[in-house]
Amino acid sequence: MQYAPGSTVDPRPTIHLDREACLRIERAQHREWIEADGLGGFASSTVHLCGTRRYHGLLSGHLPDGGKRHMFLARLEEELIGGERAFPISTCRYPDTFHPEGWTSIESFELNPHPCWTYRLGLATLRREILVPRGQQAVLIRWTLSGERTGLKLRVRPLFAVRALDALQLENVDLNTRAHRNGRGIDYQPYEGLPTTHLVWSVDKPAFSADPLWYRQIEYSQDIARGYDGHEDQFAPGRFDLDLELGQSVTLAASLGGEVEDPSALFDQEVARRRAFPATNLVEQLGEAGEKFLYKDSAGRPGILAGFPWFEEWGRDTFIALPGLTLSRGDLEGCRAVLAGALPFLKNGLLPNIYGRDVASSHYGSADAALWFSRAVRLYMQAGGDQGFIKGELLPALISIAEAYLRGTDLGLRVDDEGLLFAGSEELNATWMDAQYGGEPVTPRAGAPVELNALWYALLGSLEELHEGEPMREEARRWRQQADKTAESFLRRFWLPDQRHLADVWDGERADGTLRPNQILAAAMDLSPLSIGKRTDVVAAVESVLLTPRGLRTLDPRDERYVGCYQGDSKARDLAYHQGTVWPWLLGMFTEASLRVRPVDSVHVRSLAEILNDFADHITEHGLGSVAEVFDGDPPHRPAGCPAQAWSVAEVLRSLVLLEEHGICGS
Repeated sequence: MQYAPGSTVDPRPTIHLDREACLRIERAQHREWIEADGLGGFASSTVHLCGTRRYHGLLSGHLPDGGKRHMFLARLEEELIGGERAFPISTCRYPDTFHPEGWTSIESFELNPHPCWTYRLGLATLRREILVPRGQQAVLIRWTLSGERTGLKLRVRPLFAVRALDALQLENVDLNTRAHRNGRGIDYQPYEGLPTTHLVWSVDKPAFSADPLWYRQIEYSQDIARGYDGHEDQFAPGRFDLDLELGQSVTLAASLGGEVEDPSALFDQEVARRRAFPATNLVEQLGEAGEKFLYKDSAGRPGILAGFPWFEEWGRDTFIALPGLTLSRGDLEGCRAVLAGALPFLKNGLLPNIYGRDVASSHYGSADAALWFSRAVRLYMQAGGDQGFIKGELLPALISIAEAYLRGTDLGLRVDDEGLLFAGSEELNATWMDAQYGGEPVTPRAGAPVELNALWYALLGSLEELHEGEPMREEARRWRQQADKTAESFLRRFWLPDQRHLADVWDGERADGTLRPNQILAAAMDLSPLSIGKRTDVVAAVESVLLTPRGLRTLDPRDERYVGCYQGDSKARDLAYHQGTVWPWLLGMFTEASLRVRPVDSVHVRSLAEILNDFADHITEHGLGSVAEVFDGDPPHRPAGCPAQAWSVAEVLRSLVLLEEHGICGS
């Protein structure tokens, strides 16, 4: 849904943390915010601007050639200077200590919708705001002084960690230690061949003192907890000193690719743009969060980033998330643009799991990306998409996907004599349950996975519909025959009459009857081999043991392989990823399935609405304003993984909109 512009009133803060909440620093270190530029770059940190991951920083972005994302400006050290006293307002973690301890002066933090901090320093109050303007590789930081204290200076020291986003910087002799003055700030190029960072103030000729310093052993606690190296050295070329007057705001712009001409005006323009579409309820808040994942690459192709802060663009994630991020907000043109942008990458009936910036690195590790593309096309059709585009460009793509599967293609993809779609091998997990350890799948699903075959059947049904009409009657009949063959085999091989639910995988000889959530796709989609009765049984089976307040578990907790907590090093997390861990994106399919088989006024649907509306609490606890990648399978279902995940936001949003369309009020 689109939100009406025209509001001139600043809405109530989306998220507000008072002093007491902010002073619980260990808890506050787990609350993270994201500001995205729509080009793949972002600013991100914690409530105290104290980074806990190597991905936290103020200015990041892709290199000019479209290569790997890099961090540039990592953070700022900030102080208010009054006479002989210095009052720190920044915070950094080192082994066994925090320094400086600016967090002790914080009064509040809010997302409104950009991050804003208030500090009380004696008789002075200082407000800091950070935002990233859409469509520019830049970050803007504004400070505003109020209160009763005069004669104060703001001292700001910019610290750089110039390296690949997933790397760490250590002190080295190759780094250029000199910054060049540019009139209202400095230009700094730490390494030859890498972009220059331009720092520009909103005031003329700010005082800059060259004072090159290395800050050693900055500690990233979240990286260490995840089993990675977590210490870095950052470099500061000097410091700025600016006089602050009561009621005055000063704005700093840090940018790549060129200087920001007027930091203050750009800040005001971006704030006005956001206030024109105020988020006043959970649906609108998630719509605002979803916009951050939409981006354009260096060639201008629209796409979707899978998550912040470490994921880039993934084929499967893109097309699972696309309907929720666009169609749920009434944005048919945005959906069309992403679908059109994917078409050049469709090769041999497959879409690469990763595609976009570096075509040479694209790989076909996903058997289902093209099927999720087909699913997104169907939802675009049902939303009233452009018929000329559908028939002229999307239909040939869907035909090429189906024909490739019928012929057989990479990743072990083939349709057997019974019409079922097989994928993967003993060495390769080609579905979304793709975790591996030691070169072997943690969740082996080689064979015919239930969700791939539900998507396959829906694709065949869509092709029949798209070929309806006298000129294409034979083609429609061909796809109907294939769909009927698949449906018959689907029921014969997957339906477990004693358990009253679907098997997870048919390997050609036996059915794996493990109770997993993948079967919910067959109950959810409008084109399905299942009768209403069987859909109802699937929903009941999934609801009974897999449904949690944060999504669906990936394994029955009664199974001996179940792992209830997603934590620890890479091995521990890989072993838990699909063995009980809760995934919120599955709520989209569960909601759709529930609405197909249950009355909207039933206790089950009302309970589901409560679960979805309760995400209003979650968006204040982890990735602020967003939805996490995963949660623990065990209560209290602690959020984990990526703090802001595209398909999590998209499918919770889509679920809420579906409930609203059925007359069930959202948050």
